[in-house]
Amino acid sequence: METGEIFSDEFDAAVKSACVRAREETLKAGVPIFYRDAAAGIDVMEQTDGRKFQIRFVAGAPRESNYEVVGEIGRTAA
Repeated sequence: METGEIFSDEFDAAVKSACVRAREETLKAGVPIFYRDAAAGIDVMEQTDGRKFQIRFVAGAPRESNYEVVGEIGRTAA
């Protein structure tokens, strides 16, 4: 562990693959996904049709209405 890495490259690849599969399965099931785009510094909602929206979370609001859409993101932006 001279480099300070805890997990092997194979473990890292397996985790990334599982995340991609979970994302695809969730969208295929008709459920939008929400995530933080760290590179852009924004919160995103991705719809099942591929459209992506910048959102703002509303603290204390009920789960089904705890975000507001700020605007649509171009398909290559996020």
